[in-house]
Amino acid sequence: MLATTDVISLPEGGFLLDVREDDEWAAGHAPAAKHIPMSEFVARKDELGDPEGPVYVICRAGSRSAQVAQYLNENGVEAVNVAGGMQAWEAAGKPVVTNSGDTGTVI
Repeated sequence: MLATTDVISLPEGGFLLDVREDDEWAAGHAPAAKHIPMSEFVARKDELGDPEGPVYVICRAGSRSAQVAQYLNENGVEAVNVAGGMQAWEAAGKPVVTNSGDTGTVI
């Protein structure tokens, strides 16, 4: 069974992987997240490096991130799906920024 957490329970400083597409990322993302779109993930998965601890995977609502987290787990990387995704992140009052550091929004 796929491990899942909510945005409130995410550990401070955990490795957060955002798998939304470029336009979603550009509108707003978590400040410390790593961005690899789901559509490019298999080709770019080596960009994860060798993370210490689990990779927390997030998308808009939780469906795409669940698929990527499952893929990572099947390929030897400990991964946890973030339930509710960036919608829950924003609703919890967590920071959402653009690439320039301005306040962003979740689309």
